[in-house]
Amino acid sequence: MKNAGLKVVKELALPITYKDIKLDHGYRIDLLIEDKIVLELKTVESFTDVHFAQVLTYLELGNYPLGLLINFNSKILKNNIKQFINNAL
Repeated sequence: MKNAGLKVVKELALPITYKDIKLDHGYRIDLLIEDKIVLELKTVESFTDVHFAQVLTYLELGNYPLGLLINFNSKILKNNIKQFINNAL
C-alpha cells in the first residue's frame, strides 16, 4: 500500500478518554490507511462478536468512516473479509 502512495500507519495507539481521564494504552489499530480506513487483521478459525465489536469500537473512538476485518486463516480470502461502516458520521 505504501508503494502505491498511500499513507499507512501500523499499530496505531488509540487512547480512551472518559470524564477527562485519558488512558493511553486503550486500543491498538493494526493498520490505518489514509486516516480513514481501519484494517484489523486476524488469523482465527472464524470471526466472533468480539472481533466485530473491536472494529466498531475503533471506528467510533477514532471517528473513522470505514473498517475492514480480514481473516487470513482461509483458503479463499475474499470469503473472510467483513466490511464495517461508521453510521455515526
